[in-house]
Formats: sequence, structure tokens, C-alpha cells
Amino acid sequence: MPQDRLRIRDELLIAMLPHVPFDGWTDTSVRRGAEEAGIDMTQARDAFPGGAADMVEHFSDWSDRQMLTALEEMDLPSMRVTERVRTAVKIRLRQAEPHREAVQRSLAFLAMPQNALLGAKLLYRTVDAIWHMAGDTATDWNFYSKRGLLAGVFSATVLYWLNDKSEDYAETWDFLDRRLRDVATFGKATGKLKERLKGFPRPYRPAHR
Repeated sequence: MPQDRLRIRDELLIAMLPHVPFDGWTDTSVRRGAEEAGIDMTQARDAFPGGAADMVEHFSDWSDRQMLTALEEMDLPSMRVTERVRTAVKIRLRQAEPHREAVQRSLAFLAMPQNALLGAKLLYRTVDAIWHMAGDTATDWNFYSKRGLLAGVFSATVLYWLNDKSEDYAETWDFLDRRLRDVATFGKATGKLKERLKGFPRPYRPAHR
């Protein structure tokens, strides 16, 4: 995506986010965000031609990029792989804290049957980004099993976090730790998954938008 277009979409998204809890992923949020960000309405309308689906997808992409930027400033080589994964999930949710209601709106949108494929794609991108950051270079069936297991951990943790009323989300981090312990090696289910995935093409890493 051209950098100018990406910049406009990012600026518009950031300005939209406070309005999403009230107006949803709608043209109203786009209009109000454009007014506050000083973005021409023609550019604003062209930013998300696919409507709510484009907005939700860009929100997820923007969140992934923010997470990776924060992780670049950390001493990841000194951490064990599981700790890198835990840190990434925790940063992703910490950064989303000001936008919890927008996250809820996104999940409600992606829960609609017609948006299930988009939801799966966005979840894949997030867990793939986390594993790639964690140093994963698997190209065999471990590629699938690691992402499948982390997708379950990440999804469950997000839902728990959205309903967590504990101080500093302490219960969410405990929940995340328990889920990570349950799949500590991220390989316990590899055997069964291999059987289910026989005949699938070799793993690939789709380019991020």
C-alpha cells in the first residue's frame, strides 16, 4: 500500500476510534474522524471503500503494527520463546486498552456468519506476526500447530480481557499464563493435527497489507 494512503488511513482510524463505541464502524464515524483529523472528506470516503469490513481489517492491521513496533524496543533475545509470546499478547492488549469498546464492536462484526472468513484471516495475521517476532522459522506441520494453538489462546484471552474488572487486568494475565502453560510446548497436539492436515499444501506466509 502506498505510504501516503497508509498514513491517511492510520490518521483517520485514530481519529475515528473514540466515535466507534457510539456510532460503530460506520460512515458517521468516518465523517467525524475526518473532521477532527482535518482530512478531506473525499479522501476519507476513499480510505475504506469496503465499508465496515475495511475499517475493522485496518484496525487489526494497525494494532498488529503498533504491537510489533513496541516489541522492537524490547530485549527479545534474552527471553524464552514462551515469554516472547506472552509479552506480545500482553502488549497487544495493553495498547488496545483505550479502545476496548472498539474491539468489542469489531468482534461483534466479525461474529456475523458472512464475516467469519475475514475474522479467521485477521486472527491468523496476528498470531503469525507474534510467532514470526518470537523467532519461529517452522515450515513443517509445526507451522500449523503453533498458529492454531496460539489462535485459541489469543482469542480466549481477548474475550476474558474484555470482561475483566480486576486491577491492572491482573486476572487476565493469570488467565493468559494458565492458557500458555496448558500448551507449554505448543507441540502436544501436533500428532493429531498432522493427521487432520494431510494433503494440505506447504505452509506459506501471506504478505501483510
